[in-house]
Amino acid sequence: MSIALPFLALLVVGAVAAYHRVRLVVWAAATLTALIGCLMLGANITATIVATIFAALVAVPLLVPQIRLPFITQPLLGFYTKILPPLSETERVALEAGTVGWEGQLFSGKPDWDVLFDQPRPELRPDEQAFLDGPVEEVCRMTNDWQITHVNADLTPEIWDYIKRNKFFGMIVPKEYGGLGFTALGNHKVIQKLATVSTVLSSTVGVPNSLGPAELLLHYGSKEQKDYYLPRLADGREVPCFGLTGPWAGSDATSIPDFGIVTMGEWSGARVVGVKLTFDKRYITLAPVATLIGLAFRMYDPDGLIGDKRDIGITLALLPRDTPGVEVGRRHFPLNSPFQNGPIHGKEVFIPLSQLIGGEAFAGKGWQMLVECLSIGRSITLPSTASGGAKFGAVVTGAYARIRKQFGLSVGRFEGVEEALARIGGKAYAISALSEAAAAAVTRGELPAVPSTIAKYHCTEMAREVATDVMDIHGGKGIILGPKNYAGRNWQALPIMITVEGANIMTRSLMIFGQGAILCHPWVLKEMKAAGLSDPEERLTEFDANLFGHVGFAFSNAVRSWWYGFTGARIGKAPGDKYTRRYYRKLNRYSAALALAADTSMLLLGGKLKFKESLSGRLGDVLSQLYIASAMLKRYEDQGRPVSDQPLLAWAFHDAVNKIETAFSAALRNFPVRPVSYLLWALIFPWGRRAQAPSDRLGHKIASLLMSPNEARDRLATGTFLTPCANNPAGRINSYLPKVILAEPVERKFLKALKNSDIEALDFASQLDEGVREGWITADERKQLEELREMTIDAISVDDFDADELRSAGYRRENYDSRAAA
Repeated sequence: MSIALPFLALLVVGAVAAYHRVRLVVWAAATLTALIGCLMLGANITATIVATIFAALVAVPLLVPQIRLPFITQPLLGFYTKILPPLSETERVALEAGTVGWEGQLFSGKPDWDVLFDQPRPELRPDEQAFLDGPVEEVCRMTNDWQITHVNADLTPEIWDYIKRNKFFGMIVPKEYGGLGFTALGNHKVIQKLATVSTVLSSTVGVPNSLGPAELLLHYGSKEQKDYYLPRLADGREVPCFGLTGPWAGSDATSIPDFGIVTMGEWSGARVVGVKLTFDKRYITLAPVATLIGLAFRMYDPDGLIGDKRDIGITLALLPRDTPGVEVGRRHFPLNSPFQNGPIHGKEVFIPLSQLIGGEAFAGKGWQMLVECLSIGRSITLPSTASGGAKFGAVVTGAYARIRKQFGLSVGRFEGVEEALARIGGKAYAISALSEAAAAAVTRGELPAVPSTIAKYHCTEMAREVATDVMDIHGGKGIILGPKNYAGRNWQALPIMITVEGANIMTRSLMIFGQGAILCHPWVLKEMKAAGLSDPEERLTEFDANLFGHVGFAFSNAVRSWWYGFTGARIGKAPGDKYTRRYYRKLNRYSAALALAADTSMLLLGGKLKFKESLSGRLGDVLSQLYIASAMLKRYEDQGRPVSDQPLLAWAFHDAVNKIETAFSAALRNFPVRPVSYLLWALIFPWGRRAQAPSDRLGHKIASLLMSPNEARDRLATGTFLTPCANNPAGRINSYLPKVILAEPVERKFLKALKNSDIEALDFASQLDEGVREGWITADERKQLEELREMTIDAISVDDFDADELRSAGYRRENYDSRAAA
């Protein structure tokens, strides 16, 4: 023991120092003290001297700059420069455009939870709440989704007029320009509620308040442009759209072939310098009805009219609809969710330089402008739409599963249905927390590049899974379209959400970890910037400071990851109460493991990492689930730690942790450097994988929660349109739930007596008559059962049509014309 003691002391002191991330000089002093202590305890002198020499060989070169800089840092700088992945201009702009918030803490391996808790609780302003309770509630009452999606293939003229008059298009426009001046959170809540009645309505309102002319003008527009266009956008005199995507440039927006040539031309009766545009755009939301078109194109100046640069770069401009040469008006037809969407074409369309967003000064800066605004827009419209649909689906499906009976039992009592209800409730809770977190980040003034991609991808993916389970539980009720069907159109619309604003496959495999690994890492971006400095001495000293900060960071994460894995994350400082403290410890564990895996991947793969899309996607899944779990815990804390929400939180958290371990497992099993994958597995999973999917017992609690009135269910339903009116069959079904529950004992009593009787009545009314005569039920209970029957019929009934009603108007006209001609 006396021989092993010095080496054991060396190991323990190093591990403790790494775990707590103490400075190197503190580690050296602690090591020396420990070795002296070993001598005093009778350790072998030779072993102690060997251990001391070993510690000195590590400490002295690192602590003495005259040795470290030329003999360690300089060679490593040369190696680093070789493996540094080359950044394209596109990637550089994307990295510089975003800000880092809580996601940076998750990448640190040692999250400071006070940073999360210090974020203000998301709360609406009084005017935003009044708008939700007033105009938003009213337009929801006006909306008949069947008429929109099947009859008109558009919003009704009354709804178009209403949303323009009430400034739905001007939610993000400041009040000084005549808009509503809402926060991102207010915008989120409006879109969320509109999505519960019609995705066509939520898309129509969401897009002008997302990436488009208003957002771009607010950030980059000239004073003249703001003064003229923003009031007109706010009150609906102008309907905007933005043309970015084309046949040859979808997700790869920087390769757009649309071009503009700087030249002289006529504008408003004068000859001015401008741009002659040729473009071909498609999938442009609101294009068919837009009066103001935002356009992205590559700008060229072959004659040097505005400078020496021929290829100026991606530029953004505003085109009035009536500009000569603009072809717009035709429509695409997106999957039975017919929001206004269509192509835009133009050939040699002339506009003056004053129509460039921001004027001539912003020519060539279009990609930077788009990336910054995409972080905002991607955080709001689609996550909010997904949140509204998922929350709405959870509470209404819970009510339907209680009302709908098979084999004399509510279908929600069958274990297979309970599983689906649990998934719906847990994922709705997660989506709601994630979408609100993304909106809150924008409200705080952040440009959440990484959280916006996490929110867009995971909210829409989980919403697709929720919609599938909603359809499965509703069965025939969900697949027969008509005015009584509130589930089918949402299910049909989900692939649209998956596809737009960055296809989800690309978002997961390229963007989440691809941006996060550099932007959120505490050292990598600093090292890259240091390596790029022009002054050799400054480059060396800056790189030295960041390099060894990174080395210490890596050692710390290896120790922390192993320790948390070895102890099952049961030991360690963590916030929260008795119920949630275990959750925070688990997130501390996986944060350290993510940082370790990310560092290892970047070190060994270098520039090749961005082509390892499967590995990038899996590590992105880990970061995403860490962020989602954090958002749920923050929501739980903000709402005062409600005990009744604990089943929802627990299900969603265990689901997130199971996904984290699944992603880690897949990443390590497929890691291209096999010996390293074994080492990482030992550090991250010293006892193997332990996380499990949520239990059936927990799923039963959530199913029961969704099928009964309670506070947790009400909180989950907050922000959805559940008013029981003629145009809202789902709202009516939800309103029936308390009455149905009150009637269940009477129904059971009646059916039991009926089963044991010998009466011959076959229809329900006659059976009730017999029940009253026989004394099984009272007259009041008879009325209760009649009302229950009416509510059940309303809940389960579906639509049917005359055959000719389902034929298109064009087909009917052609048929009529052919018969008339005959």
